[in-house]
Amino acid sequence: MSQSTSTSFSAEAVPQAPEDPLFGLMAAYRADSFDKKVDLGIGAYRDNDAKPWILPVVKKAEEILRRDPALNHEYLPIAGLSTFTSAAAKLILGADSPAIAEKRTCSIQTISGTGAVHLGALFLAKFYPGQPKVYFSNPTWANHNQIFSNVSVPIGTYPYFSNSTKGLDFAGMRNAISEAPDHSIILLHACAHNPTGVDPTQEQWKELATLLKQKSHFPFFDCAYQGFASGDLAKDAWAVRYFIEQGFELCIAQSFAKNFGLYGERAGCFHFVTGPGSDAEKTIGRIASQLAILQRSEISNPPAYGARIAGLILNDETLFKEWEEDLKTMAGRIIAMRKALRAKLEEMRTPGTWNHITDQIGMFSFTGLSEKQVLELRHVAHVYMTKNGRISMAGLNTHNVEYFAKAVDKVVRETQG
Repeated sequence: MSQSTSTSFSAEAVPQAPEDPLFGLMAAYRADSFDKKVDLGIGAYRDNDAKPWILPVVKKAEEILRRDPALNHEYLPIAGLSTFTSAAAKLILGADSPAIAEKRTCSIQTISGTGAVHLGALFLAKFYPGQPKVYFSNPTWANHNQIFSNVSVPIGTYPYFSNSTKGLDFAGMRNAISEAPDHSIILLHACAHNPTGVDPTQEQWKELATLLKQKSHFPFFDCAYQGFASGDLAKDAWAVRYFIEQGFELCIAQSFAKNFGLYGERAGCFHFVTGPGSDAEKTIGRIASQLAILQRSEISNPPAYGARIAGLILNDETLFKEWEEDLKTMAGRIIAMRKALRAKLEEMRTPGTWNHITDQIGMFSFTGLSEKQVLELRHVAHVYMTKNGRISMAGLNTHNVEYFAKAVDKVVRETQG
């Protein structure tokens, strides 16, 4: 008779965790043998043939690195590759940023955007005065909840997506932020909101800045899509730069996965900007010292390869211009797919309104499809998307957009009412 293994970690102590829904969706897609299956789940860019696209400028940078006789595999400093982090700061803050000029910023290389959000959450959990609550948009990137929960920062939400207009519920967002206790942490998506693809207008950002200032809230920007959203790096960074111009103390999580296509290289950066003042330089020095201590105990040193690629491109004028063209290629293809999908749905007179497909921006679109409709699409048409109706626009191309539109039309007609 066999005996159960002796363990201190019983099922009561360590229950089985649920499978990550997004990665489970990917596994189901891979296992599907249907020849017309469509993957609209994962947030990674695909070309018109549904293949991963290595940016031409990244290939050039890799070749330059390979030819560099000084290239080695030594540890990076705790704060990362300085040529990368300083260029990353200029990219998001602006080369002429008053914060950079006044030496009140610090930048730490991280394990992509996820690592940047985690480092920021860890710092705020340890050092932000009082017992602050962090407020996310509802909905937000699922990992935000897990990251802040893991460091025991209480979580609240503010309304964001309007199911009726399929746009921004700005009144609800503003009211919730106004009602949050003073000195709360407000997490904001800098551009190309994930998962909705809905962003505030510049006038709405100005209103939010005024409100956050009145409430003494602390802005935490998550920026995963700079340049990828509109094809314009400055436009996509507008909100962050405006808040800094208004004198905010804030932090930024910055990812280079999407805009460089460096998904697996985990290149990211965490930036802290303290408010203007005579002691700002000393303040940022203290903050940088504590971030370094946290980084040392978490990962010790960040990975080098992705940072070297991105740093090389960001610091070379010719390569930078080529990168901007690659960004326009990616953003342009996604915008074209938005237009094509909307046109086909409207041509078929699919019940409902579909202008939100082109009103939204970036990698994702919140279609407005119900969970029931999403599951029916998967069962009948082999279309894989998250249950909340979010689709990755990068998964659409000229070969499958009509197939997808017809599948949506059929499901919507069969399930309405």
